[in-house]
Amino acid sequence: MAARTGKLHNTLKKPENRLDVFPAFMKVSGRRVLVVGHGGEAAAKVRLLGETNARIVVVSRNVDADLQDAIALYQADHIAEDFRPAHLNGAALVFSAREDMDLDAAVVNAARIMGVPVNAVDKPDLCDFYTGALVNRAPIAVAITSTGVGPVLSRHIRARIEAMLPRATGELARLAESFRDAAVSMIPDGAQRRGFWARFFSGAVAANLYAGKSGAARSEAQRLLNSVAEEPGFVWLVGAGPGAEDLLTLRAQRLLQEADVIVHDALVPAGVVSMGRRDAQRISVGKRKGAHSVPQSAICDLLVKLGREGRKVVRLKAGDPMIFGRAAEEMQALRDGGIGFEIVPGVTAAFAAAASAQIPLTLRGVASNLVFATGHNARSETLPDWAGLALKGATVAVYMGRTVAADVAGKMIGAGLRPDTPVAVIENAAHPDERQFAGTLSELAVLSNRAEIDGPVLIVIGEAVGHAALDKAEPLVPLEAARGVAA
Repeated sequence: MAARTGKLHNTLKKPENRLDVFPAFMKVSGRRVLVVGHGGEAAAKVRLLGETNARIVVVSRNVDADLQDAIALYQADHIAEDFRPAHLNGAALVFSAREDMDLDAAVVNAARIMGVPVNAVDKPDLCDFYTGALVNRAPIAVAITSTGVGPVLSRHIRARIEAMLPRATGELARLAESFRDAAVSMIPDGAQRRGFWARFFSGAVAANLYAGKSGAARSEAQRLLNSVAEEPGFVWLVGAGPGAEDLLTLRAQRLLQEADVIVHDALVPAGVVSMGRRDAQRISVGKRKGAHSVPQSAICDLLVKLGREGRKVVRLKAGDPMIFGRAAEEMQALRDGGIGFEIVPGVTAAFAAAASAQIPLTLRGVASNLVFATGHNARSETLPDWAGLALKGATVAVYMGRTVAADVAGKMIGAGLRPDTPVAVIENAAHPDERQFAGTLSELAVLSNRAEIDGPVLIVIGEAVGHAALDKAEPLVPLEAARGVAA
């Protein structure tokens, strides 16, 4: 055993980012919680405690009007005396809001002698515990605190969580609680039961409750429970965006948490895939241009197979599924297989690249059309069809065009586009290692020979590029090569 323990010590590592506080929730229902103080800080704590079922006791000989209103609103007890340690008898917690360091320290010292956890308002060095910003969706509560940055950050995060959690979230939780035992009894399979709860919290049950239709929500929950064993599989074709985790849509993020299986492309970063539920199965189909480890037909067959097994599947694609994502083939396979599916759009590479480089893809008086093009067709031929559109003032965004950049430039110039037309090349758009290059159409040919540019590339061609913020972009033609040509 000693040897085994020693081996574990050698393989396990402590987390690098550790907290100075341990987050916990204190049971206060029906228990006595003291607030010692006379003014606005004490009133704020009474209002905070008023969101619980604690017995609130305010201790202060005199109280101001704000605190008096809070006492009346929350039916707190008021002991109109100066604080004495005896007031702490039977208290679960105590807040000292006396707005004076020495007076607060006296309460803290007495509380520690009595073994009562104490918080001195706005005096963190005196506190045994901190109170975070509270998001109340009873019986659900979210508390946020930051010992380093303080209440400003906590309030900022609270505002974001408030926006994410509808007011009826607590009512939805109570409805779920009423169905919990029945769900355990009627759905013994753990994966099926997770699927039931995913649909409970994200489908018609939640939608009805948030719309104020509690009766319809309960009926829908019962219908869902009765039919869960027959619930078919479903596939979501989800756009993962350009790869930055914070550019994933909220719907995509929610579905990743609900999916039983995540089928993802190689271009989707591991950080995005890891946003899925921990116990979800992850299947890499490894698609990259010219190096598909799994044929498209096999991917289609896999999606149909998983759907027929009753699985909830997220097919995670880089960018947007409907833009060069081969979604049409997968949609047709799912239709033919009788599997339900839904498209969840993502931020496509052209938009991510344009945002990073501040390229106006359309510009009044300059470019009124936008063309999404790919460097190859289904037979791997360079496509010239959209060159004429560029002549009419369109901005052209070329996907997967690095290896055929010379052919693209040659055919566009041959079609009549000026050789000095501005061009931008964005590698790894919206990633931390993004690189931007600027040049002209006549210089685009060098891109095919720059082997160090090996990430996903988006090429933007058109007069609108001349209005971009590319002053810090690298030149398309390396300086050494440019000097050689000049010499």
